[in-house]
Amino acid sequence: MYYIQETDKPVWMARILNLIEIIDDKIILPINKEEALSNKKITILAKRIKKILDKTNCKSVVLSKKLKKEKSLLELLGSYNIKIIDGKWLFEVLSSKVLDYIILKKNLKKEETNVSILINNNNSDYIIENIKTIIRTYKSVNIVTTHIEKFKKMEKELLEEEGNMITITNNKKKSLARSKIILNIDFESKELNKYNIPEDSIIVNLEKNIEINNKRFNGLNINDYEISFENFDDFDYDKDDLYWKKDIYEASIYKKQPFKYIERKLNKDKVKIVELVGRRTSL
Repeated sequence: MYYIQETDKPVWMARILNLIEIIDDKIILPINKEEALSNKKITILAKRIKKILDKTNCKSVVLSKKLKKEKSLLELLGSYNIKIIDGKWLFEVLSSKVLDYIILKKNLKKEETNVSILINNNNSDYIIENIKTIIRTYKSVNIVTTHIEKFKKMEKELLEEEGNMITITNNKKKSLARSKIILNIDFESKELNKYNIPEDSIIVNLEKNIEINNKRFNGLNINDYEISFENFDDFDYDKDDLYWKKDIYEASIYKKQPFKYIERKLNKDKVKIVELVGRRTSL
């Protein structure tokens, strides 16, 4: 895994010749934090990054905060089949903690808060386990899906265990009517905008960034987040201000292990949501 970043004071020769420096696991580009990048420079740097990654057979990278804002760079690296760690996988893993954070920040009561979970095709074990946790914790949960039959068995098991109210539906007019929090796992923008969305609801989009077309919507549409963590032995403090901590942490996790081991690591490292980022405001 490589971390790609700018430098404080690029040497003038390196800047002119677009010379890239490699220090440990960091690829350092000859640009500074304030510098505006031309398309030509981005193209040259992207090609040189690709050569470095090809030599080491590296397929994933973490970009600094500055570089993640360079859409042309993101597109070029993507065209080279280079995976850019964006924290979205970790967002899904932390989904039940995200709801807890909202409840705390908005001073809500779980027993009075209606939660809707929008899900179609994501059946990963960590998503299913988080859904079960949410259903056990909140008194009223709607599962909104086009695959109703998939969740009937879960409904039966959890009703027998907990007795909480679960509704499995796909009614576009009524599904979200009473929802204060909408956890969108994998609905696309086009699909989500077909539903009647409460004007003051809080929408959390886990997999993709979503735009809400309803002009009357005055709630929060969350597409990003940040975390804090402790007890992380491999943390490089040189990366502290340059990178999003969610990206650093996601890059550290072996994703194919069972959810219970991932959960154990999250607890050990005391991972916490510290911010949810919306289009107009943050929480």
